[in-house]
Amino acid sequence: MYGQQNVFLLGGAMTPFGKFPERSSEAMAQSAVIGALNDAALKRNAIEAAYVGSVFQGSLGGQRVLKDLGMTGMPIYNVENACSSGGTALSQACLAVAAGQVETALVVGVEQLSARGKGPLALDTGDPEIAQGLTMPALYAMRTRAYLHKHGGSIEQVAEVTVKNRRHAVTNPFAQFRDPCTAAEVLASRPVSDPITLLQMCPNADGAAAVIVSAKPGASSDRKAVQVSGSVVRSGKFAQGYRDLTVPDISIGAAQAAYEMAGIGPEDVDLAEVHDAAAIAEVIYYEALGFCQPGEGLELLMSGATSIGGRIPVNPSGGLLCRGHPLGATGVAQIVEIMWHLQGRVGERQVEGAKVGFAHCTGGGIWGVDNGACTVHVLSA
Repeated sequence: MYGQQNVFLLGGAMTPFGKFPERSSEAMAQSAVIGALNDAALKRNAIEAAYVGSVFQGSLGGQRVLKDLGMTGMPIYNVENACSSGGTALSQACLAVAAGQVETALVVGVEQLSARGKGPLALDTGDPEIAQGLTMPALYAMRTRAYLHKHGGSIEQVAEVTVKNRRHAVTNPFAQFRDPCTAAEVLASRPVSDPITLLQMCPNADGAAAVIVSAKPGASSDRKAVQVSGSVVRSGKFAQGYRDLTVPDISIGAAQAAYEMAGIGPEDVDLAEVHDAAAIAEVIYYEALGFCQPGEGLELLMSGATSIGGRIPVNPSGGLLCRGHPLGATGVAQIVEIMWHLQGRVGERQVEGAKVGFAHCTGGGIWGVDNGACTVHVLSA
């Protein structure tokens, strides 16, 4: 509880992630909204406010999604915060419910990236680093080299992140890539930015996800009530000069704040969905989120601890690397995935006995800042 009211998740849904140029972003989002309402056994008029996260879907995205569903007149908040857009929308909805402003709110995340062509997403050339040719794959290539130089290990071990997440995604019907692979296949995929290869980077995707948050836990007797016990949004601090690319200060700070808010520590987390935009990112976030000590991320991975059945399964959905990364939808999809695990609803990829889930999503990068934004949520059942 971080306000006057507790905040519960009543239901959630997502569309499959992939390339769907024939479907509009509005149609995908509407499917997710209807799925979430059905999952919560709620009628549309039960929603008192809506929070809609997206990056490239233009102005009034929420109104365009909801008008065709007859959900108009209420407050609709459109949120853009790079890849953290969906997570930020959720945090704003949780704050409104916790403060008693509304009882029940809808959160939607949506993106259609296939409309933007192939290859890396175009970045703002007004940024001096981007003007010199920095792309997201190039940034993660530098992080990979920096991590291996600082802590040791091999690129073959880094590739095992993709192998693990592909193994998880095999049984996830919402994932974009579900075929298992080997580390050799990961490293043999097309070079992107040395030593990054194609299968070490998350794919652009189309998709949507939605959740319903409320001050009441819901009426279902056959499901565990899932509470949002921590919700944090942080933005990166500007600093000129040297930056250690292996120490994401924004994620460290957001995680610590979320643990404190929820009254837990990293040792209490049963599963996590983290922002594995690149394979090395997941390793770095193991350390930043407190799942292991600095420099021990590859060891944790290779031990099997972050696989389903291990001590702290990370990205049981397949993560961004395999589920896909429709920017605005990612933070909400993480929440839906964790809620389903806490309620025992994901079949073969179920993390048994899960009671506490952790969602972490970072967004964007600008000159002199680690990440533009970071959202962290702690769910408990």
